[in-house]
Amino acid sequence: MIRTAHWLAGTLLASAGHLACAAPDPSDPFVLEEATIAGIHAALRADRINCHELVARYLDRIAAYDKTGPAINALVVVNEAALARADELDRARQGGGPTGPLHCIPVIVKDNFDTIDLPTTAGSLSLEGFVPNRDAFQVRRILEAGGIVMAKSNMAEFAFSPYETVSSILPGYTRNPYALARVTAGSSGGTAAAVAANFGGVGVGSDTGNSIRGPSAHQSLVGIRSTMGLTSRAGIVPLNLASDIAGPMTRSVADAAVVLEVVEGYDPDDPVTESSRQQTHRPYTEALNPESLEGTRLGVLRWITNAETADAAVSALFESALGDLQASGATLIDPLELPGLDILLESREGGCRQFKFDLNAYLAGHGDLVRVQSLGDIVQSGRFHPSIRRRLELGQAAEVEPADNPACQARDRFRQKLRDLVLGTMDTEGVDALVYPTWNNRPRLIGDLNTPHGDNNQLLSPSTGFPAMTVPMGYIDGELPAGLQFFGRPWDEFTLIGLAYAYEQATNHRRPPASTPPLE
Repeated sequence: MIRTAHWLAGTLLASAGHLACAAPDPSDPFVLEEATIAGIHAALRADRINCHELVARYLDRIAAYDKTGPAINALVVVNEAALARADELDRARQGGGPTGPLHCIPVIVKDNFDTIDLPTTAGSLSLEGFVPNRDAFQVRRILEAGGIVMAKSNMAEFAFSPYETVSSILPGYTRNPYALARVTAGSSGGTAAAVAANFGGVGVGSDTGNSIRGPSAHQSLVGIRSTMGLTSRAGIVPLNLASDIAGPMTRSVADAAVVLEVVEGYDPDDPVTESSRQQTHRPYTEALNPESLEGTRLGVLRWITNAETADAAVSALFESALGDLQASGATLIDPLELPGLDILLESREGGCRQFKFDLNAYLAGHGDLVRVQSLGDIVQSGRFHPSIRRRLELGQAAEVEPADNPACQARDRFRQKLRDLVLGTMDTEGVDALVYPTWNNRPRLIGDLNTPHGDNNQLLSPSTGFPAMTVPMGYIDGELPAGLQFFGRPWDEFTLIGLAYAYEQATNHRRPPASTPPLE
């Protein structure tokens, strides 16, 4: 892999400046809200702000808006050492320059990532008080790149729900900052709400079936679910290691490219990353070309968009997005069919439950640091949200290890057939990517699990292991965010980032939520 080390320390901050339209005026006040990595670095270079001041201003926003005011309720714990870390980074810069591509960037980290200095609970009271003795691989990469762990974010407990962000470790639901009575989706909803509300610079979440892309779409963010094996899951509380991915959730495509470049790479503690060692790519920031859509061919998945329960307002936004893609030079293959998909889906079998085995292995790796040693202990403790009891009990009832479970073997055969079908069709049609709405429906009201959800994320990317990313597509009724999803070939994140960037630059849909305005 081409690694972050290719960024030379003396040029890190300057290189980000190509994304700015003009040199900053040192006399202009630094605007925190919607600040990008490039914008923060430009302000640091111009001495319009230092790292301590930046972090202090984010802390002020958290104090004003997370548990008071609109009470977004996105954060489980705020890092009390964030200012001290900022001071270290200020001294480092004074002594010789920036420390890396995330120098002084406050990062919101989902509460299932291990962090040495902060608790990791996966949203569950059963893990209350657990502080790991090592950072997750991706957290370590963030810190090495000069980032600051700003806070740990709320999540659907054990990442079970794609629909809402509620846990037992934090009372109440995380609210969608665009409409406080609405959900954030799940399970990385806390990261999404915090980044959308400008509680930090960027964020990271995990995605087993939806949980980076869904919350990103619901909060007008960019989210990347990368190729299976590109990023390590070591040190992240697992839900299903056959599908788990972790990665960036940001307010811009450019920021997502920087974060992905930082957190990707081979990790001997996660064998799935072995496959990444043979892959190379240009730095993702080189994909940030506003003309990347010119001459491309995109397949439109009408079998996803034409669901009977699809929200007409989302469908209208998608049609508008297709027009924008064409106006930017893309040719649409509309519709693009996957021949035989219906028959393949009918052959799919259930019964592969591996949560228990993956979680037990994770807990065993932390020994006496964690009070529960197994899923059985968690069930017996009763320290979890009542809504997940059935899921926990079903998980505990599994008796056959995934490697020996015929249902898991059938799942893997299905996935290989789906990979062959998708890739074969893309090759036959000569398309660069597939496009569809990230969700077909608007965010539900909190507590509503009856109206159609519209989640389009569970099948293609998780089952194939191929990458997908969502980018803001506009607003339902001018208020509720919706997302456009680009799905691509394995190891082709570079192409997806280029396509998403060109669409983002042509449309500029992202805007901050009104519930968390700038502080005076």
